[in-house]
Amino acid sequence: MSIEGRLKGRVAFVTGASRGLGAAIAIALAKEGAHVVLAARTVGGLEAVDDAIQAAGGTATLVPLDLADHGKIDQLGAQLAERYGKLDILVGNAAALGTLGPMGHISPAKWQRTLDLNLTANWRLIRAFDPLLRHAEAGRALFPTCTYGHDPVAYWNIYAISKAGLEMMVKVWEAELNLTRIKVALIDPGPMATRLRYEAFPGENPDTQPSPDAAAQRFVEAAL
Repeated sequence: MSIEGRLKGRVAFVTGASRGLGAAIAIALAKEGAHVVLAARTVGGLEAVDDAIQAAGGTATLVPLDLADHGKIDQLGAQLAERYGKLDILVGNAAALGTLGPMGHISPAKWQRTLDLNLTANWRLIRAFDPLLRHAEAGRALFPTCTYGHDPVAYWNIYAISKAGLEMMVKVWEAELNLTRIKVALIDPGPMATRLRYEAFPGENPDTQPSPDAAAQRFVEAAL
């Protein structure tokens, strides 16, 4: 039985959907009636999120995907166009911390991998999905960000740089969409008990941070 929610009939695509904030957003969107396309590298995690969505009465499609393989994003855009003819909601959630430390100590491989995922993959998503969002009645593109993307903090090197680039890219795209029905938003969910935060603060008790579930509701409201 389909859910009679505020997003019934809409198609959403969520990256990094196998855990943390991405999983919480995907489940929240599904509970509002959206069909959610779940993208992440971890198949087991995607299946667990799919189970949660089905238990809530929602529906999902699983797409095992390494976003650093940028050519696969183009292929996926074509596949979604063929299957759905549109995309109502894009959530570019996937991100990696990279490494914390002095700027001069970042390895070239870590620099490239983090930029590929946090910044370039989101540009490829915009490039591939812009036409699909334009075919939706009210396209929405949502991207998590944080204070490190605009407030410089020592040792938060490549993560902060990639988030700063993401913020400017999304704002430029938003300006280009001024005369369309698409709405774009950068959303700062604040501190949460996620794997990325644990990597940044390994000694912190995760119970001291809020669950991503509350932050996910902000993405639902922005998707309406």
